[in-house]
Amino acid sequence: MSAMAGTATLARLVLRRDRWFLPLWTVFPAFVLLVFVGAFNGAFPTAESRVEYAETSLHNAAFTVTYGALQGPGLGELVTWRAGFLPVVLALISLLVMLRHTRVEEEAGRRELVAATAVGRNAAMAAALVVVCSAGAVLGALCALGLMASGLPTTGSWAYGLGITAVTWTFAAIGALVAQVTTETGSARVLGVVVIGLAFLARGVGDVSAQTGGSLGWLSWVSPISWAALPRPFSGERWWPVAVFVVVIALLIAAAVALSARRDLGGGVLHPRPGPAEAGPRLRSPVALAWRLQRGGLIGQAIGAVIVGGAVGGIAVSIGALMTRAAAGRELLERLGGPGTVIDQYLAGMMMLLGVLSCAFAVHTLLRMRVEERDGRAELLLAGPVDRLRWAAGHLAFALLSGAVVVVGAGTAMGLGLGAATGDPSQVPRVLAAALVQLPAAWLFTGLAFGLLGWLPRWAAATYAVALVSLFFGWISGELAPDLWIRNLSVFEHLPKLPGGAFTPVPLAVLTVAAAALVAAGFLGLRRRDLAPG
Repeated sequence: MSAMAGTATLARLVLRRDRWFLPLWTVFPAFVLLVFVGAFNGAFPTAESRVEYAETSLHNAAFTVTYGALQGPGLGELVTWRAGFLPVVLALISLLVMLRHTRVEEEAGRRELVAATAVGRNAAMAAALVVVCSAGAVLGALCALGLMASGLPTTGSWAYGLGITAVTWTFAAIGALVAQVTTETGSARVLGVVVIGLAFLARGVGDVSAQTGGSLGWLSWVSPISWAALPRPFSGERWWPVAVFVVVIALLIAAAVALSARRDLGGGVLHPRPGPAEAGPRLRSPVALAWRLQRGGLIGQAIGAVIVGGAVGGIAVSIGALMTRAAAGRELLERLGGPGTVIDQYLAGMMMLLGVLSCAFAVHTLLRMRVEERDGRAELLLAGPVDRLRWAAGHLAFALLSGAVVVVGAGTAMGLGLGAATGDPSQVPRVLAAALVQLPAAWLFTGLAFGLLGWLPRWAAATYAVALVSLFFGWISGELAPDLWIRNLSVFEHLPKLPGGAFTPVPLAVLTVAAAALVAAGFLGLRRRDLAPG
């Protein structure tokens, strides 16, 4: 039997399982680009204002690390540069989707059941690659068509679309390779995130070095995160890097296929060390078990939050200077950040993103409870002297801690970055207090996920979509349609606009009470329903 037998059937299964997620993933980046086109046209309507913005940004290392190298002052160059975070997001999604349909399936035992039928050894990996790479191609085409619909040149639009497609394909191939190396899903995800972090760091160091005449500019070429910009969209396009991308992707897939042939099904090239026969006293409680399962992720989240917060705080002064010169830019910040100085308004707008980030990490941590239930480990655990509500409370406590760590870490680093830029150390407690205001929103979405786990566990992951929609109603509507009524549907829109605005405790109290009610509903549901492995 061919190693690829059954690939088409498994590809249809992948499409069936991700039928709601894939359309959102492919459309969202194009929508973001349209938003940035509108924002730049509004904030910097003239060529002179764009040149001034570009000149300031070119000499700001924090901008370069965050978004990549800016190639010029044209509208297309500014839009694709400002969307420099998109390759990071798309890389993470591509990698996680690949792991979901390869390593996760093996660890859960479903891959072994499928392999007992007329399915080849490499069919599952091939099916996942076909679906993810097809979605990446559609995604790139939609980005190009969206830029063209905004009036930008056709050649540059397709150059950017090809670059975005190359990023998704590359990290899909990296995900396939990582799935062969590791044995556990958690280790595979951590390794994949480390690769993405190193690629992001390499892009930042390489681009800054190239701008300052250093010797490390070559790092940008080895970082797949920077490949969306290497075809130089809207800035004298070059097409030969696309051939390099294809060769690298082919080599990564070939390496994944070679490793797949050398390992056992369900195992990996790297085998985990066996643990002790009996748990130590520090693991004899549900909270301790949750800590043991998720401590690595918590540490990674804390490090990422500190890096992001420091970058946001470090560029706050530069953002303030840029927006002060542009009346439309100042109006934009007033809509997003409320009263206060331009820097305060910028930070208040970023706090909304911090709130969404905190929600995402807290919900991701909480959903480990669903994984334990689905894979049957929770049933084994609860067969002993462990109450199911105590078990659930352990995961809930750790999820709340995860959200708090993100908020405190990012808020502190943001204050330190702003304090270093302004020479005012008193900014740290002020900015940290503004960050802590986001916690009730994180608690609300964590409570929503917990409530769904209690009653409708298969729908718990939908909390991510609810948080993103809430961000859209508040942040994106604030940019494009500030008077639209749907803006009030955003949870984050009702939080105090700190720093700079007035502190109002009522919305925070309402969100906290709502979160507590959802948690109580979740506990009630867990008491009434059966566990559902598989």
